[in-house]
Amino acid sequence: MRFVLFLTAALLLAAPAARACDICGCFMGITPYDNQSSVALMHRYRVFDGYRNLGQQPRFFPDDTRPLFPKQRNADDNYEHSHKGDPTDFEAYRVVELRGKYFLAQRLEVNAFVPYVMNTVQSNGRQLTLSGVGDVTVFAGYHLIRQIETAGIQSRLIVGGGAKLPTGDNNRRNARGRRYAELTQPGSGTTDGFVYANYIGSYRNLGLSLNASYRRSNRNRYQQGLAPSGAAFANLFYRLPLKGDWQVYPSAQLFYEKTKGETFEGELTGEHAMHNALLGPGLDVYYKNLSLNASAQLPVYTAATDHPASAGRLVLALGYSFRQQKYLLK
Repeated sequence: MRFVLFLTAALLLAAPAARACDICGCFMGITPYDNQSSVALMHRYRVFDGYRNLGQQPRFFPDDTRPLFPKQRNADDNYEHSHKGDPTDFEAYRVVELRGKYFLAQRLEVNAFVPYVMNTVQSNGRQLTLSGVGDVTVFAGYHLIRQIETAGIQSRLIVGGGAKLPTGDNNRRNARGRRYAELTQPGSGTTDGFVYANYIGSYRNLGLSLNASYRRSNRNRYQQGLAPSGAAFANLFYRLPLKGDWQVYPSAQLFYEKTKGETFEGELTGEHAMHNALLGPGLDVYYKNLSLNASAQLPVYTAATDHPASAGRLVLALGYSFRQQKYLLK
């Protein structure tokens, strides 16, 4: 059996957690094709709802929101960014992302992600939706350990790094000319660098993937940025023994993120600091070169803040892997 975790390095969404922590969180699934270049279309939904410090319970699908696409791509109902504990407040961040992966050599891969973001936030009964092309992410990974031809026990270690580029619009304004809050913008305006390590090991049909990443951001032209952040991702999966060209991998996935939040002129503002852990099921289905990946996670730990709390995430992806037999580099 040959497989590799198709990991990510982009932000989960153009959301507080996304820009801060979610380098490895965009799990693409386990592919049975080793060293195969691929393209994929992914949809991600991340929601924040309920003020934990006020005892409010989070909702995965808050009232008057949609997980896949907003009612309107861009709309402003006289929105004002203010947290006063209104139980109807929420933040929903969606991304439709085109992803490409190419193996330059048997152990060297390069990746590029182009996102289209759709951010909806509601505060005190007023709602705002901003949509547009987000920040492009590029990165490379080297397969330091590649023990996949052995019988029974197999392992792989990938290390790498890359950057998120400030390609998205970061200057959206309302009708009065006032700039919208930083984390509602389609783009961040910052260049972020990150490094990661991903280990995948299996014995027969049972496997475990572990990913850890670290990220740093510079300041945008408004002197805004995000504090250094870290994230970890664990995936326990099992390969169902099916016949023919079908392969199915159910899994349990744990995502952990931590950041001290936003900065202004290099100093912490106390805004959008987060410390979260999310857990949930995943399912990856493969038929020949096609793949369908799905996962959902709900919070198992959320540190209390005066902002809406992490309420969950949903990931759907459709991919195609090429039967690559030659490489540009030897």
